[in-house]
Amino acid sequence: MTREKPPGIDRRGFVKFCMTALAISSQRLAFARPKGEFTAYQRSLLINGMQGPVHASDLVVGENYIFHYPYVTTPCFLVNLGAPASPQLDLQTEAGQTYRWHGGVGPDASIVAFSAICAHKMTHPAKAVSFINYRHERVRFQDKQRQESEGAQLIYCCSEKSVYDARNGARVLGGPAKQPLAAIQLAYDKTEDHLYALGTYGGEMFDKFFARFTVRLQLEFQISKVDRQVGEHTEVTPLDQYCKTKVLC
Repeated sequence: MTREKPPGIDRRGFVKFCMTALAISSQRLAFARPKGEFTAYQRSLLINGMQGPVHASDLVVGENYIFHYPYVTTPCFLVNLGAPASPQLDLQTEAGQTYRWHGGVGPDASIVAFSAICAHKMTHPAKAVSFINYRHERVRFQDKQRQESEGAQLIYCCSEKSVYDARNGARVLGGPAKQPLAAIQLAYDKTEDHLYALGTYGGEMFDKFFARFTVRLQLEFQISKVDRQVGEHTEVTPLDQYCKTKVLC
């Protein structure tokens, strides 16, 4: 098939025209999906099971909630911090890709969500036990310099002692993790007081997660396709109800 030249230009001009168009197209693609930045998945309404949509104003401050996104087997933390989360913070993945944390949503910009898969060895909440938990109260931990420190509103993984700051994009405060937890982009409908999950940004670990845990996930969730994406809604459950045991440190 022969591409027709735009009228009024010669062969050299036509080649230049095509190269310019290709460059513009590449720039647009790069802008739409910069590495480490937003990756869109199914727009999914957060619900309370049979009770209907979650109302943002009903989320208890400091409660550790669990929902699954963007896949039916990948757990996420949902937390109402009780105060606005810090916006416009630049973070970096282990691969060196920079992305921007956009802060919280909801009536007080205090609701945040992160992948609950630890960025070190992929410890995550399971129905039997969770070694990684959100800690609203002040707790002690070792910082990146192995100095004793303390803080509140942290996500603490007791498997290898990685600690993440939920107020600031789940950046790493201590332990061996080399990148923040992947963030879940939430949207808030202030008219209905509903919350939606839209996608992720930061360092995803889903491929490694499925490669390592497929058999256990198949047994736990009683499904064969563990990388099936969620549908138009996903259920939110308090972690205390989702897990039989929480290990705290």
